[in-house]
Amino acid sequence: MDLKNIYQNIIDGNNIEIGKEVMAALEAGADPEEILKSGLIAAMKEVGNRFEEGDLFVPEMLVSARAMQVGLKILKPHLAKANVKAVGKVAMGTVKSDLHDIGKNLVAMMLEGAGFEVVDLGVDVAPEAFVKAAQNGIQLLGMSALLTTTMSNMETTMQALNTAGVRKNVKVMIGGAPVTQEYAKKIGADGFAADASSATRIALQLLG
Repeated sequence: MDLKNIYQNIIDGNNIEIGKEVMAALEAGADPEEILKSGLIAAMKEVGNRFEEGDLFVPEMLVSARAMQVGLKILKPHLAKANVKAVGKVAMGTVKSDLHDIGKNLVAMMLEGAGFEVVDLGVDVAPEAFVKAAQNGIQLLGMSALLTTTMSNMETTMQALNTAGVRKNVKVMIGGAPVTQEYAKKIGADGFAADASSATRIALQLLG
């Protein structure tokens, strides 16, 4: 089945039409997994590529991600019924004492658009909450910080993962305005993402 309308409506960020198109495809007998891969995931990959090339900016990427979520919400029950597995299971959170969530939310949406199951831990997340996530089947932890004053809580969380003995069970990716590749290496994180698009690529590499 031709899924180009689903693909294009996600790129255009058309929340209303995407819902109609996904429903129409399902009613016409399209395979839910094919809609996910060739419609939603392919479109979000293209959005990420255009962002990295400088053709799209964060507001446009956010609009596309929201349209993708509309389509995914309709698709999820059908994917579950068809026993379609997620690419991987990720928990995202902004570290302790940091209340900023726009970047974290965008990364979570982009990861969902790439086929991941995402658990949103929220903001001001204590190290113990990240540890608990790692103990409950999460494969990748994503930590975000917007402030230099809260960034140190990433290292505190890494120490908590080691102390609890769960660090070996989970990959860790960090990001946020003050965060650098050097800092990720210093605290022992597995990956650093400068933006939501690269976060998706790095997550796929870490769990590949």
